[in-house]
Amino acid sequence: MSILTVTAVNAQQKLNPEIEKKIDILMSKMTVEEKVGQMNQYNGFWDVTGPAPVGGTAEQKYENIKKALVGSMLTVRGVKEVKAVQKIAVEQTRLGIPLIIGFDVIHGYKTISPIPLAEAASWDLEAIEKSASTAASEAAASGINWTFGPMMDISRDARWGRVMEGAGEDPFLGSKIAVARIKGFQGDNSFQSPLKIAASAKHFAGYGFVVAGLEYNVAEIGQNTLYNQVLPPFKAAVDQGLKTVMTSFNTLNGIPASADQYLLREILKNKWGFSGFVISDWASIREMIPWGFSKDESAAAKSAVEAGTDMDMEGGIYLPYLIDLVKQGKVDQKYVDDAVRRILRVKYELGLFDDPYRFLDEKREKEIVGSKANNDAVLGMAKKSIVLLKNEKNLLPLKKSGQKILLLGSLASSKNSPLGSWRIAADNNTAVSVLEGMKSYKNNTLNFVEGPKLTHEEPTFLAEVHYNTTDKSGLEEAKNAAKNADVVVMVLGEHGFSSGEARSRTNIDLPGLQEEFLKEIYSVNPNVVLVLNNGRPLTINWASENIPAIVEAWHLGTQAGNAVAQVLYGDYNPSGKLPMTFPRNVGQIPMYYNDYATGRFTDKDGNVFWSHYSDAEKTPLYPFGFGLSYTTFEYSDLKINKKSFAKGESAKVSVTLKNTGKYEGKEVVQLYIHDEFASVVRPVKELKAFQLITLKPGESKSVEFNLTEMELGFYNNNGDFVVEPGSFKIMVGGSSETELTEEFELL
Repeated sequence: MSILTVTAVNAQQKLNPEIEKKIDILMSKMTVEEKVGQMNQYNGFWDVTGPAPVGGTAEQKYENIKKALVGSMLTVRGVKEVKAVQKIAVEQTRLGIPLIIGFDVIHGYKTISPIPLAEAASWDLEAIEKSASTAASEAAASGINWTFGPMMDISRDARWGRVMEGAGEDPFLGSKIAVARIKGFQGDNSFQSPLKIAASAKHFAGYGFVVAGLEYNVAEIGQNTLYNQVLPPFKAAVDQGLKTVMTSFNTLNGIPASADQYLLREILKNKWGFSGFVISDWASIREMIPWGFSKDESAAAKSAVEAGTDMDMEGGIYLPYLIDLVKQGKVDQKYVDDAVRRILRVKYELGLFDDPYRFLDEKREKEIVGSKANNDAVLGMAKKSIVLLKNEKNLLPLKKSGQKILLLGSLASSKNSPLGSWRIAADNNTAVSVLEGMKSYKNNTLNFVEGPKLTHEEPTFLAEVHYNTTDKSGLEEAKNAAKNADVVVMVLGEHGFSSGEARSRTNIDLPGLQEEFLKEIYSVNPNVVLVLNNGRPLTINWASENIPAIVEAWHLGTQAGNAVAQVLYGDYNPSGKLPMTFPRNVGQIPMYYNDYATGRFTDKDGNVFWSHYSDAEKTPLYPFGFGLSYTTFEYSDLKINKKSFAKGESAKVSVTLKNTGKYEGKEVVQLYIHDEFASVVRPVKELKAFQLITLKPGESKSVEFNLTEMELGFYNNNGDFVVEPGSFKIMVGGSSETELTEEFELL
């Protein structure tokens, strides 16, 4: 069998010769101490515009900035605060090297967009890019020039709380979204605009595959999974001109990511030609000691810098130990020089040497942060993120007049939970609640009853969420009100702080008393619309079987309530598709659509010895790519322009899509392939193309796709991208459970 090895396009990030010359000159003037200082990042520690700190760690950090022993600060925000700390670095140090200011801009800065997993459900790359651009503009206007995002960990385990930060389970969709977000943050990579910031791809690598979905855990991943599932979004990000990469907390096959030479030097920097710099996650270099990998701080510093971790985030490892290691000859200075060159390169590219204060304009900050334009942008993103999972009995859209609507649930009136996790610059209780959104529709009778409280107290970012499991106060009031309603809208799910970092769960059902609450209301009025607020897939088997209408509304950010109301009332026709599979129970996890066939894949003649569960169905509750609309779509006439293709030829695929319903609507047309026989077993289906199509009632359109070698190939276990001849199956439809198929041969 002949195999074509493909060299990826744009594998080497281009360097600016003028910047490289400036770096040479600057580095020739720097002492070892100043170089290592550039590799040191501190967290914000005091009111910079106030008096200097006295005593303790804060004073030491303050003095180290004045000594040019700090290259970056994080969580210092606001023009006044950033300007104060930047003035110290630029005007009170020998060489005046500016700081790069980092912040977790995950799904918005002050004006909050939907959580990233929700945005992924839009499958709208233009909207996702705009969302990142909106977030970048507010952060940059507040003095920040670097975000610790996007997160591009592929994950198949909904128990892991950080799935809310990513794009779901699929590497193709994840790669497209990663590129869109980087374009939103970084623009065209010229940084001529002071409203663009450097992005950081995280977490490199394998964090989404931590065992049992347990935070900060180990990951054991074979080469096939590593190259074909985990790494593609990162590779796409590097090709897009990504400026920084963050290492992950986990070990990968026994090696802490911050000390993984194979990942950081061999793959990222050498094979992919990444020219930016690598930063550790928070204190992850220090954490190599309790991992049992490094015996002490000095050993940790040596392992990390030699592996290719260029900057130490709040770990306190490089600054006190790396200087002596270099001077004693225990660490080759070339590793330090490489790291510093990369850090300085990004600072030059951001324009910080030309104008250290270019991001610091108080007038611009007031005009941009929280602006109407930004609120309009996040509202548009929120509506596109909503997924309609079920709609029987024509309950949706709601009528705009003459209906008696009962709204239930603590989450319906919450102005805090909809902001979701990882929104540390946002003010609490600034989201539009579902109650507020529905009140804006004046011609219906709307009654709100909270029912049993969701939590015992209002959760906070740094504390566990304690759900109410005993107090049923309010249940009878809600049931009595439900008896007289035409439609009951129940907003249930997780609090916004139940997903995110350190929020792993062994049960991903409706927590607390919510399912009992749902069943009790259904028993007196079956006309229930369930609106889900959650940061991960949930197991909602009873609801899926019994509740006639279910809307997946995630944690949608500042404009959440308006987005939900506009979808419920039909002013926006939902078009979202799931970016993660919804399992029936946690026993199916990890669960994902692009799995593999087995020698006993299907049951024949009642044979018990086949791949199945004896106590539950093997199928998902809702598959990847699934999502309904208020209208209906019909797929037909799938064609490939010919039956066989020579090496290098593209396959042209077309399908006819028709809107067969009563509403104008958008449909995500999805194309999957199956490489039927290969040197490495391929998944039963892999997403390789999609288009978002808008059609009026009765309208039809021929949707065309072009499949090249980049879509038909895969990575072998050596990390080489190969395209092999053979038979390919094409599948097209509105979810991963497609019905239309065709085949062709690649010669």
